[in-house]
Amino acid sequence: QADGGTPLVETKYGKIRGTTLTVKEVDRTVHAFYGIPFAKPPVGPLRFAAPEPPEPWTSVREAAEYPPMCLQPIEMTKKMMKLIGVEVTYPPVSEDCLYLNIFTPSDRGDNDRLPVMVYIHGGGLVAESASLYDGSALSAHENLVYVAIQYRLGILGFLSTGDGQTASGNYGLLDQVAALRWVQENIRDFGGDPGSVTIFGESAGAVSVSALVLSPLGKGLFHRAIAQSGVAIMPGFMVSSTEELIFYRDFVANESGCEPSSLVDCLRMKSEQEISSIISTSAFLPIPACVDGVFLPKPAEEILTAKENSKVPFIIGINVQEFGWVIPKSLDLKYMDGLPKESIQLELGRSMFLGAVSSLDYTLLDKYIESTDDPLENRDRFLDLQGDVMFVMPALKIAKLHRDSGSPVYFYEFQHRPSLFQHSRPQWVKADHCDDLVFVFGGPFLRDGAFYKSYNFPEEEKTLSKTVMRYWANFARTGDPNGPGLARWPQYDQDEDYLQIDLQQKVARRLKDGKFNFWTKVLPEKIQKMSEEAKEHIEL
Repeated sequence: QADGGTPLVETKYGKIRGTTLTVKEVDRTVHAFYGIPFAKPPVGPLRFAAPEPPEPWTSVREAAEYPPMCLQPIEMTKKMMKLIGVEVTYPPVSEDCLYLNIFTPSDRGDNDRLPVMVYIHGGGLVAESASLYDGSALSAHENLVYVAIQYRLGILGFLSTGDGQTASGNYGLLDQVAALRWVQENIRDFGGDPGSVTIFGESAGAVSVSALVLSPLGKGLFHRAIAQSGVAIMPGFMVSSTEELIFYRDFVANESGCEPSSLVDCLRMKSEQEISSIISTSAFLPIPACVDGVFLPKPAEEILTAKENSKVPFIIGINVQEFGWVIPKSLDLKYMDGLPKESIQLELGRSMFLGAVSSLDYTLLDKYIESTDDPLENRDRFLDLQGDVMFVMPALKIAKLHRDSGSPVYFYEFQHRPSLFQHSRPQWVKADHCDDLVFVFGGPFLRDGAFYKSYNFPEEEKTLSKTVMRYWANFARTGDPNGPGLARWPQYDQDEDYLQIDLQQKVARRLKDGKFNFWTKVLPEKIQKMSEEAKEHIEL
């Protein structure tokens, strides 16, 4: 097991030597193994190809250093991480990046079969890495095996030529499937139970989780799922029409100086450095996942309506102010100090997430915002509008569809603003995008430098973090987050009860029901009517 304090594990691919980590307020230490390869490096002829199984090795593989991050605009990643308060040392960026990290309790027995939680990181499918999310506190406090996986990002992960031939796209999602297959095959060696795997992710990682639940390729590779602030039908993450795919293909061709017709061959000829500089220009758009006929045979809503999704228990949730600070700041939005009434129309037109509705009769949205003469109130409502369109409405829609497909669903709204950010964010910001992660990952108990430089969390936040970790881990163990000492979290059924997670937890019902009705019924009907009137007008 251990050789002078360094844990040694034998897998079918070879021996791995890890490192031992301590966690605050718990006696148990954790063995960490960083950078275990779950696929061949996706380079050369494997660029724009499905992942292949890794090669075995003969000597002992040292696994005490973070693996390289997948190719990404690293400055953007650092800016984003700074906004969510993360301060860590970044490993280098490389195209050779299909690695995973494992954290497992050091006091596990040889025959232990502990529940496994596999984390898929966020970052818009273009940024971040597994090593930014340290699972030592979750593993130690809840006695489980934590795995964080990496997957190809940006062009290399998601480029599709839209013809179903040259590049079919979704390589990053196929990487996630390969990592889950690796877990099935090898996690016993680390004390994990391949029959109890929970996938969880946040933001683009939650989009991935939600897509894995829909994909026929995900079946049998996991048994429960948690999607934090993201689902497969979020605007901008999943395209299903050839026109959209061709738009992205031509955009990439244009940015990289390649002909659209020979795009893949042309990009395969480019060096890693060249690819890196293409994706680092500020004009570069995130490349979405797509309905490719393989990973996703048809659009998300059709899969759910046909009840072809994996029937696993599912926790879905959002934060009370998803579009509060981190996302608007990273987009350099100018109205954070207030939004005058007369600027609302302009900002509506500018919003990249409201593109789908910007052609509408703005009076509808005016009614939504009910614009007051108070610029601060307007700002708050406008931020809520964007959070609703991007996060809340898609999450509710998926929760209802998943529930109707016959699987248990639990829904939450995270409401606590971390005291960690009391000086770095204005007072009006509530629980923002990513704030849940501070507590899910046991932020108060991580060794200094794992996530934050160092911060003394107040007792009530330590309690909140223990509560959230316990809900998540209970769910990983049994498919039900409830347990002794926790506020009851009812299933999301026809009553649509959900849990509000704050320093105290309480149950509420039918989150934003009126607004859900507006976006799913009132607005589509109005659009339908407008387009029919326009048709009649043309015919006249």
